[in-house]
Amino acid sequence: MSLPLSPAPFPPTMAVQADPARFPALKLVALNAALAESLGFSPAWLETPEGVDFLGGQTRPDGIAPVAQAYAGHQFGQFVPQLGDGRAHLLGVAADRQGRVFDVQLKGSGPTPFSRRGDGLAAIGPVLREYLVSEAMTALGVPTTRALAAVLTGETVWRDRPLPGAILTRVAASHLRVGTFQYFAARQDNEALRFLCDLAITRHYPHAATAENPVRALYENVVAAQARLIAQWMSLGFVHGVMNTDNMAISGETIDYGPCAFLDVYSQDKVFSSIDRNGRYAYANQPKLAGWNLARLAETLLPFFDADEARSLTWAQETLGTFATLYENAWLERMLSKFGLTTCEPDDKALIERFLAILEQDRLDWTLSFRRLTRRELSCDAQNSPAMTQWLQDWDARCAREGVSAIVRENAMRQINPAVIPRNHRIAEAIDAAESGDLSVFHALLSRLERPFVDDAIYETPPRPEEVVQATFCGT
Repeated sequence: MSLPLSPAPFPPTMAVQADPARFPALKLVALNAALAESLGFSPAWLETPEGVDFLGGQTRPDGIAPVAQAYAGHQFGQFVPQLGDGRAHLLGVAADRQGRVFDVQLKGSGPTPFSRRGDGLAAIGPVLREYLVSEAMTALGVPTTRALAAVLTGETVWRDRPLPGAILTRVAASHLRVGTFQYFAARQDNEALRFLCDLAITRHYPHAATAENPVRALYENVVAAQARLIAQWMSLGFVHGVMNTDNMAISGETIDYGPCAFLDVYSQDKVFSSIDRNGRYAYANQPKLAGWNLARLAETLLPFFDADEARSLTWAQETLGTFATLYENAWLERMLSKFGLTTCEPDDKALIERFLAILEQDRLDWTLSFRRLTRRELSCDAQNSPAMTQWLQDWDARCAREGVSAIVRENAMRQINPAVIPRNHRIAEAIDAAESGDLSVFHALLSRLERPFVDDAIYETPPRPEEVVQATFCGT
């Protein structure tokens, strides 16, 4: 069958040809039919044995060779000059109905020249986690890579124990990362950096091409996109878990769902990643780390900002300095909406921060607290602390000054404060069942996550103490 794929647009210095591993007995776990159709794939064909072989990397269109992309990255602050796709194969690019181009990539499809002695495989747990969380983020309106399909490989993957192997077919606006630019900057390959800038502009920020200095415009757009993205993460209580520079996409999409998680009880210092022992990527640190990553990107582009080194550095510092303001404005806009406010008064930030302090002090659940505020159930809670009772009175007074009816405010808050998120214990429950061969729990959860703003007495419930997930894992 003719497939709507074109070759990845990289020269050999940027991506090396790499064939996926051979797998004995592929089995389709999940297919995102709507996404497939939007990219020109036939969902019915993808469900056939031939289609599943394609999703497992066993066949490919004529004239298209899978590749593994090169990149570097700062991992927990330490620069590693060569990382690259160690367990991923970029099959090619596909366009949607609007002409937007997307990468189609396999993850967990076997070793590549960048595997660094790894097996290049993935167990079913990390594959299902990324499928669930990326599709939940889509439903929540957060820019993200997407899950096109998941297949079982029929092989056993050895981690801390034997586990079923699986492959995720992932769709992204691109897989260009901060680390991609770092890889070529470290090699002083300005020709490659220019190619990457042109590609990023064409794929993500085409209006930058007409700017007086397109690379400056590119950087300004990346800074703004990351400010908006991190503000969305923070408003939802999302913790990425491993914000290395190789995990920050130039497109402004959330990428690489490894040890990610959503907050249950609110804590600024919450860390989920089992390898983040010093809390570098804790919830509250995410805006700061995004700025740090953007500084690393600026370092790679200094030769293109200005021919004069001093002027280039000054411009980069000034532009990077706008990130904090852009983030603060995006965060405040998101948070005001979560409280049902459509205007901004001087004391609003303090009102928001008081609410968050009460959540942390009283160990309240992030998502449920905002949903209960939406339904005005917090006002009826006999267990409210005096601080919360006073805060609710102040919030009511603030809302009254806007002149918006209660029903209009509630309806607006329902569209931004989700009832259902991919809670950690629900994901763990789905993974545990899948590892034993039962995929029904995964499919039920996936179906529910597609409707996050609909009340659900079961799926919105926080974990019981014995269900709390304290640590998450990369899955490599």
